Amino acid sequence: MKQESAETLALRALGWLAADPEAMQGFLGTTGASPADLPVLAGDTAFLGAVLDYILAEDSRVIAFCDAEGLPYTVPLQARQLLAGGAAWHWT
Repeated sequence: MKQESAETLALRALGWLAADPEAMQGFLGTTGASPADLPVLAGDTAFLGAVLDYILAEDSRVIAFCDAEGLPYTVPLQARQLLAGGAAWHWT
């Protein structure tokens, strides 16, 4: 996977979150962003990393996103590692 593909995946993840008002509210609450901020923030790789961080924080979100997008469950973490701040991901 290349960085451009990782960014595209994160944008897909943002769209997936936006389709679920409860998930989007949780994400916005976690990041402190507002819906009005999203058009600008969507171009920031650090913010896109935060989108994937939110999904990766819970297995149920990873499974739901990947099932909805037809992706292997390992893809969000692979993408996250290519975005700003992603190299230091640790499970412990």
